[in-house]
Amino acid sequence: MLVVSARTALVLAALLAPGTLHAQSDAACARDVLVAGSMQRQAIEQLEGGGEDEASLCRVWRRHVETMRRIAGVYGRCLSGPERTERLSQVQGSEKEFAGLVRSRCRGL
Repeated sequence: MLVVSARTALVLAALLAPGTLHAQSDAACARDVLVAGSMQRQAIEQLEGGGEDEASLCRVWRRHVETMRRIAGVYGRCLSGPERTERLSQVQGSEKEFAGLVRSRCRGL
């Protein structure tokens, strides 16, 4: 997992567009959004790597669904405005797509 110093998180919060983060916890949200973005990139890389067989592919898909749910929680809590809408739409769409694949192709695996 990515470790972010408090200073880095504060700098990131300052660089983000005004009004993007909720005022309640800008530093924590900045860190969480940074980590969520990293998790999202890693999840996509894992999907691209696929699996050797159906069972390993199903494991990758299940992990992806769980990761997208966690990321959506961060984006929903920490972002606002059009950025929140866009990022939530991306991760929720991906979660739905792969949850559907798990339901249809991973029974018993």
